[in-house]
Amino acid sequence: MAGLLGRWLLPLVLLIGVSTAECPSYSRYSQEYHEPFSTGGHKLSYMRPSPECRTFNSSGVEKAITKLKDVIADPDLFRLFENTFPNTLDTAIKWRGTASNNSDEELCFVITGDIDAMWVRDSANQIAPYKAVLKQKTDDIASVFRGTLNMQARYLIQFPYCNAFLPPEEAGINAGTNGARYKVTPPYDVNVVFTCNFELDDWGGFLQLSHDYYNRTQDLDFFSKFQWIPAVQSILNAAKDMQRPTYGPDGEWIPPAYTFQSYTMSAAGTQGNNGFNSPVNYTGLVRSPFRPSDDSAIYDFGIAANMMMARYLDSTASIMAKLPNAPKGLAGEMRDLANDIRGGIEQWGIVRSPTGQKIYAYEVDGYGGRNLMDDANIPSLLSAPFLGYVDRNDPLYLRTRDFVLSKMNPWYCKGSVISGVGSPHIRPCAVWPMSLIMQAFTTDDYWEIFAAIREVVGSTSGLGLIHESVDSNDETQWTRQWFTWANGLFGQLIMELWEEKPDILTEGFQPFRYENKSM
Repeated sequence: MAGLLGRWLLPLVLLIGVSTAECPSYSRYSQEYHEPFSTGGHKLSYMRPSPECRTFNSSGVEKAITKLKDVIADPDLFRLFENTFPNTLDTAIKWRGTASNNSDEELCFVITGDIDAMWVRDSANQIAPYKAVLKQKTDDIASVFRGTLNMQARYLIQFPYCNAFLPPEEAGINAGTNGARYKVTPPYDVNVVFTCNFELDDWGGFLQLSHDYYNRTQDLDFFSKFQWIPAVQSILNAAKDMQRPTYGPDGEWIPPAYTFQSYTMSAAGTQGNNGFNSPVNYTGLVRSPFRPSDDSAIYDFGIAANMMMARYLDSTASIMAKLPNAPKGLAGEMRDLANDIRGGIEQWGIVRSPTGQKIYAYEVDGYGGRNLMDDANIPSLLSAPFLGYVDRNDPLYLRTRDFVLSKMNPWYCKGSVISGVGSPHIRPCAVWPMSLIMQAFTTDDYWEIFAAIREVVGSTSGLGLIHESVDSNDETQWTRQWFTWANGLFGQLIMELWEEKPDILTEGFQPFRYENKSM
């Protein structure tokens, strides 16, 4: 996730009748309790800004919330959905406008939440849940999809290895540069780039959001305009460089295309080996020196990120093949890279677990090095069916899933409040609710879904928002009060359950020994 800038819970105050004309900072607002509280046992705070303070209003999203109010039986579950599903639109659309050189090119700058910068991967995941209400290119929310994709495309053309960016010149926002000290190859413009931790899922996120927009609108014309084709070309060129091994055929060292060093107190915040990280063999996989959490990888070939890349290269190649102005053979290059990655996963990413069963590794190096774990951040091994890479009933995936959701995974933790997968980005037994949301996405088991939702509803410390992480035994100990990606993901889960398993939404998710006589 976007940087270790979370904080442990600050003293909270109850605000009643706050003036909305001033539009208070949501960083502060999201740490305070607001009436009216939900009528269930958790008494969750109302966390939506007043309408005039929301950063974007979508009629489709508001209609969905209104409809779900009559569908969701549990008042705490509805409050959590009501707060979380629109959270990105309510709070994180920092600026919308058009390109200075083309008034038809929509741009949308989406901050990650409590960090005032736009992460390529985060912004893709923040906007993706609204595909649930996206029907055609004339919908109000469609403009947000197009603007976000155009903004991402610009960044990926300029600095394909960088992951987080400052507002564009057109926005007229003086955000200030990142004061941290980095040494990165290739160099970048500090007035454009916020951080340059190369994470493969940035490219995967851009391709996934492209897939989502086209799949919902069939707006092929959009992809032939502006910068989408050059952005894909930039990704392909960089990906080929990131497939290169450390050593050539005669044993000569091949300097990597990307290196990174930073002045930091965290080993996970920089790359070892003088910025080169550990050597890799040729595998067909694409290197990802940083994980989806922004932490440095142990081995550069992240299997889940490569799964995401392969899946969405394939699907967006179908878009490219239909574009009359696409360079000849470009769609084929996309498919060839996807096939290389799939072959690498099959050959190098499937390993033996401590029990002797075949599972997917989290990271490999092509020399036999492997890291057996999973991280809550998406793409994760747990999320493979959610990404569309495998079927949720695939035997190899199910064995991997069993490993991930067990004590064999060093980042899985059980507690009295919440049990799930955490991340070395925080600490042991700081469970990420995102992992329980993904657990619900990747099973057909009714009661497993129910249990996952129940723990998420019960772990917000009464604030009614999804936090980055929560202490497994103490819901008042959490990180990041304003984490729009996780909020949107929860809203997306509820929207999909409404379509596919609506009976779950009629259940009660109250604390044990709590009786709400109004239900």
